[in-house]
Amino acid sequence: MAVSVSRPRPSPLTASVQALRPAERLCHATGLLLVLSGLVHLVVFAIDGGPWDGPVSWRKPVTFGLSFGATLIALTWVTSYLRIAERTRTVLLGVFAADCVVEVGGITLQAWRRVPSHLNMQTPFDTAVSMTLAVGGGVLVVLLTVFAVASFRRVPASPAGMALAVRSGFAILLVALASGAAMIARGVLLTRTGHQQAAYHSTAPLKPLHGVSLHAVLVLPALARLLSRTAWSERARRRAVAAAVGAYAAAVAAAGLWPLVGR
Repeated sequence: MAVSVSRPRPSPLTASVQALRPAERLCHATGLLLVLSGLVHLVVFAIDGGPWDGPVSWRKPVTFGLSFGATLIALTWVTSYLRIAERTRTVLLGVFAADCVVEVGGITLQAWRRVPSHLNMQTPFDTAVSMTLAVGGGVLVVLLTVFAVASFRRVPASPAGMALAVRSGFAILLVALASGAAMIARGVLLTRTGHQQAAYHSTAPLKPLHGVSLHAVLVLPALARLLSRTAWSERARRRAVAAAVGAYAAAVAAAGLWPLVGR
């Protein structure tokens, strides 16, 4: 008589990983490696020391590694809610992941060389790295704008508040893209006109706005997802997401006004 052996059920985390498409697994793995890179350089900063601010510091590989890694993981998940062809989404995510690696890699390389990564035209090699990062930033703007436009089409209404969270997250992300483009444009203009040091410091006023608005696309959908696991009614969850959107928008506005208030 054959004896049936019951297999243990996979944990929710294992089941979630197994449900991912190969492209999604690759993006998640890449995002985790970028986050790990940021954490490693945080240890390097703790050991080596040096300034945290300024165009040459360990801050840049730390913050860019953590930020790009978290954003790649978030976008891989959040775009699964968008009405977009799967093949198109796979291609866009693949390009986005490659661009994230190029951006963090260029910044990390220049940090180890102890030279500025952005707006640095001192040597042909530095110019090549700087221009690569600038072009990569342009690619990011195009890709994320495509996803943002897609988010304002049909988004699943379940879980409650997810549609509002996704659309608001992408709308606020556009603010991050605009502020980032403004920083690059102003810095390049100053560099081209011979004001190199002024170019390095010209990005400071927009950094708070850029940093705060960058991660709404992760925070707001994650909140909607967490609320779906509570016993709250759908109406209460929608109100909570709407309140979170309002609070995040207020934080973005405060970050944008902070340089003016500081002055």
